[in-house]
Amino acid sequence: MSSPVLELNNLKCSYGQQLIVNDLNIRLREGDIGCLLGPSGCGKTTTLRAIAGFEPITGGEILLDGKALSTPTLRIAPEQRQIGMVFQDYALFPHLTVAENVGFGIHKSPERKRLVEELLALVKLDKLGSRYPHELSGGQQQRVALARAMAPNPRLLLLDEPFSNLDGELRRRLSAEVRDILKSRGISAMLVTHDQAEAFAVCDHVGVLKDGQLQQWDTPYNLYHEPATPFVASFIGQGYFIRGQLLSSDTVQTELGVIHGNRAYQLPVGGAVDVLLRPDDLVGDAHSELRARVIDRTFQGATILYRMQLQTGTQLEALFPSHADHQPGDEVGLRVAAEHLVVFPAQGSVNLHAQLPLEQVLDTGRSA
Repeated sequence: MSSPVLELNNLKCSYGQQLIVNDLNIRLREGDIGCLLGPSGCGKTTTLRAIAGFEPITGGEILLDGKALSTPTLRIAPEQRQIGMVFQDYALFPHLTVAENVGFGIHKSPERKRLVEELLALVKLDKLGSRYPHELSGGQQQRVALARAMAPNPRLLLLDEPFSNLDGELRRRLSAEVRDILKSRGISAMLVTHDQAEAFAVCDHVGVLKDGQLQQWDTPYNLYHEPATPFVASFIGQGYFIRGQLLSSDTVQTELGVIHGNRAYQLPVGGAVDVLLRPDDLVGDAHSELRARVIDRTFQGATILYRMQLQTGTQLEALFPSHADHQPGDEVGLRVAAEHLVVFPAQGSVNLHAQLPLEQVLDTGRSA
């Protein structure tokens, strides 16, 4: 296993008396792309700025290749950290050409011209080196900013909401291209975003923050299928909690029937639990005794997201292939297909028919 490039050890950041980041511990390995994800005000941008050296820390330490960059009594200057940064607004110099912007951070290098040409080719701008930033599209400007940040060959690259100014399809394509570019050069990077799809598509590990505390640092797959806390379960993806009773270490009785999981849970048998269900955990089954009435539907192209109501009044969401075309008022047979059963100790009063929706207000802000 490769050694960590970046280490955050019990990191604390404060603004005056207000604690913004509290005891944050993260290890980013060589060549990996990490991400800080969470709602507005959770501390993700403050953490990124502290790594860059723009913000002091009040506790813990920040290490790069084992060397301390920040402690409560030490702060290495940003320009001495071997860290590159791509800003949300690109921050290009309007009076410099594309090639001059890219070469700005390369000081008196005899290979400057060759390196600039190489980077422009890497970001697919090799024919636009003589243009100025205002002559480029938003996606092209972002590529220039990325090439400029990579030019000094940093040990770590920080990206602060780098795609937030771009439209949906361009954002998706450029985020994939940036991942390919970083991987091709073996550059370690840390991204801040409020877009879960972007985080999952670009990053190897994602840290979910809430109120300045790290809830889970894990792969996108594990965050979705193995959330460590109810907050992670609710913040990542879509889904619902339904109340159940633990019949054995891997079996739960719910109003949807008995659900068997593929692991044992260290919770008291017989106790109340909350069971996480994602829309793709419910599949259509015309022969099932479990019936639900379609309340609403959202056509998504290849799939349709249905909101359904059980006879008990509980509402759930189910994601079906779009050829399964049901209308509001239709009765549909359902079956639970969730071997990766995720349960937590029950929160609130015990009521087998109580539904706890996971509808969280997603972060629409651009800073934290």
